Amino acid sequence: MHQKNFTFHSAVPKPEEQDGFIDLDRLMAVVIRRIRTIMTGVIILVALAVAYLLTATSSYTSMTQILLDENMTKYAEDQPPPASSQQADMDIASAVEILKSNEMALRVVDSAGLVDNDTILNPPQSPVALIKSGIKLVVSAFKPARPPLSPEEAREAQRQMVAAMLQDALKVERVTRSSVVSVSFSSTDPQLAAKVTRAYADAYLTDQLNANFDATERASVWLQERLNDLRQRAQEASLEVEKYKADNGLTSTGGELMSEQQISDLNKQLIIAQADTASASARYNQYKSIIDQGPDNAVKNATISSSQTDNSVLQDLKTRYLAVQKREQDVTQNFGADHPQAIALKAERQDITRQIYEELQQLTASYKNEYDVAQSRAVSLRESIEGVVGKNSEANKSLVHLNELNQRATALKTLYEAYLGRYEQAAQQRSFPIAKARVISAAGVPTAPSSPKKTLVLALSIILGLMAGGAFAAFQEFRDRYFRVEGDVRAALGLKFLGYLPLLGQQGFAKKKGRKRKLGPEPATATAAAEEGENGVAFERIMRVSVEAPRSIFAETLRNAKLASDVMLQGRADRVIGVVSALPGEGKSTTAANFAALLASSGKRTLLIDADLRNPGLSRTLRTPPQVGLIEAALGEVPWASAVKVDPRTKLAILPVVLRDHLLHTSELLSSQGMMTLMENARKMFDYIVVDLAPLGPVIDAKAFAPQVDAFLLVAEWGATPTNLVRDLLEQEPQINSRVLGVILNKTDMSELSRYSDFGGTERYRQKYVSYYTEDHPRTEVEA
Repeated sequence: MHQKNFTFHSAVPKPEEQDGFIDLDRLMAVVIRRIRTIMTGVIILVALAVAYLLTATSSYTSMTQILLDENMTKYAEDQPPPASSQQADMDIASAVEILKSNEMALRVVDSAGLVDNDTILNPPQSPVALIKSGIKLVVSAFKPARPPLSPEEAREAQRQMVAAMLQDALKVERVTRSSVVSVSFSSTDPQLAAKVTRAYADAYLTDQLNANFDATERASVWLQERLNDLRQRAQEASLEVEKYKADNGLTSTGGELMSEQQISDLNKQLIIAQADTASASARYNQYKSIIDQGPDNAVKNATISSSQTDNSVLQDLKTRYLAVQKREQDVTQNFGADHPQAIALKAERQDITRQIYEELQQLTASYKNEYDVAQSRAVSLRESIEGVVGKNSEANKSLVHLNELNQRATALKTLYEAYLGRYEQAAQQRSFPIAKARVISAAGVPTAPSSPKKTLVLALSIILGLMAGGAFAAFQEFRDRYFRVEGDVRAALGLKFLGYLPLLGQQGFAKKKGRKRKLGPEPATATAAAEEGENGVAFERIMRVSVEAPRSIFAETLRNAKLASDVMLQGRADRVIGVVSALPGEGKSTTAANFAALLASSGKRTLLIDADLRNPGLSRTLRTPPQVGLIEAALGEVPWASAVKVDPRTKLAILPVVLRDHLLHTSELLSSQGMMTLMENARKMFDYIVVDLAPLGPVIDAKAFAPQVDAFLLVAEWGATPTNLVRDLLEQEPQINSRVLGVILNKTDMSELSRYSDFGGTERYRQKYVSYYTEDHPRTEVEA
């Protein structure tokens, strides 16, 4: 039944396993091993939770939901641009803080008449609250007394206290990512909870209306003041503009200055005059060029169209001239140039030529006069423009300042009109009592308490119990530095593991460790009495378990120890085996007695020596107290053989110890020459000598006796002997450590052993070994 140890730290990967996962099988083994501790934690926490539920005051919660809706005022106000998500979040957060504010709580106190509400002022208190109140009362007794308050001050203080208590019991939060705000209030009275919640909803809506009205009212008053100021300033600016125009002669018609209009008119006239001058000059030059050619050429080259002149005389003369010229040509051609008619026509033609030339001269003179007049008019207009422009330059300088005055007057007028529109809008909004919020879920009277939540409290207590129990179990695992399985022996001591000796008791395995056990007496019979002769002695049944239950795990472990001694001490005719332990009470005496009984029952001559001279537990198990023993034999007071007792059932020889109060130096006796002589004589008579030595920790007796021992069996109590203690003791005693056959774990709780097993450990398959073992040893409660 070898088993490796499993403490909590073994559930964590070892250095060579750091790259792997946590061994779930080992972790589960820890949970199973410490399930009692964990369940104890759960039971304690659940008991506390039940006590809390039985003593806690029930609280009722009423809830209402308020929707913040900007669209409710869309028919009464101009719609602003859509708000961003960040702005919407800010608005909702502001609404939450308003509902949580002290001002809102005071309004609820006043509107609901809660100043003298006894449920709020003196609520039922839980035991924890009573303890807190008592502590506050004791602390207040040591504080300096305050001056008494007037009735008004006391009333206001009570009002503020009620408002503070409302704020403590109030819960305001946003519903997910919506525009809905949830308002809930908890109280021991469900009617009061609903009343306060409704009062909060009404107070918030009223606050929104009052806030809008007050803001609009303040805006209207301010706008009215600004309008009066702007009206006066705009009038002053307009008057200043007109006064400046009058002072600087900046008269205007149609929105323009007179000088600017005059310049514009003169420019138009100048353009016309210049056109007329050009036209007159062209006509004059044309006629002058014709006159300059002489009469004959002037008549011939005068190609003046009727559109250039409207002189009918000249046209008639031209027509007559052409007719006479044609007749003259005809007569000359027919009758010759000397013909009187030809001469007469020639004279008439010359006369007409003279008349035409004179008419052209008159027209030329007339056109010259027109040209001079047009030229003079253009010069006159140009001079007039220059004069007006000179005067206008001075006006332009004044016009700059005038423009500034006009701009200021215009700006004031525009601002006045804008403020007037805002004022009219604000005046209209005051007549629309619409809040930007509405209740979408009215507060009802709660029918079931909201606190304490029994299911949640119990579930949480179970979880906390599991955590607390798990933490304490982990602490126990960290503190578990005892021998549990074979791996602990090899890891801590580097010694061979020989097996487990079960804890003797009910059904062969004790259920309770560390408890005082009484030896169950074997019934005295005549046969038993007859077996005890002069040198006969009988052990208690606890010392014969290996003989009476030869097919038990107990006997199998001792057989393994015998085999180890046979292998290690092979070739020796006699063998001295010391049985030691680190601490008292680990069962080394029981182990030594059963080991010796097993050897004797196998036919070997075996001597069992009780060498624990200060605490001879082995000798105390003898039914007949000895009169002489090892001390007397070692001192030579009696022959050693006469001090030896024989168990008639197992034929085991026993050399007991009789305590002596004056024996102080037991280690010197064990290493004395008399003891050495005794052991030499015993070696000659016995095959095996099993020596029950004192524990290594308290005394040095085992160290003193070690030179006479061939090998040692180390007994450690399962789950009780610290590994570090045994390791340190063996390191200090190398003469013992080097001759240890192996380690036996005694008082093993076999029902618990499998819980410390790793996956695949032999202890996990213990039930499969049942057919090889028969737990038929006596059902007696013993102290090993």
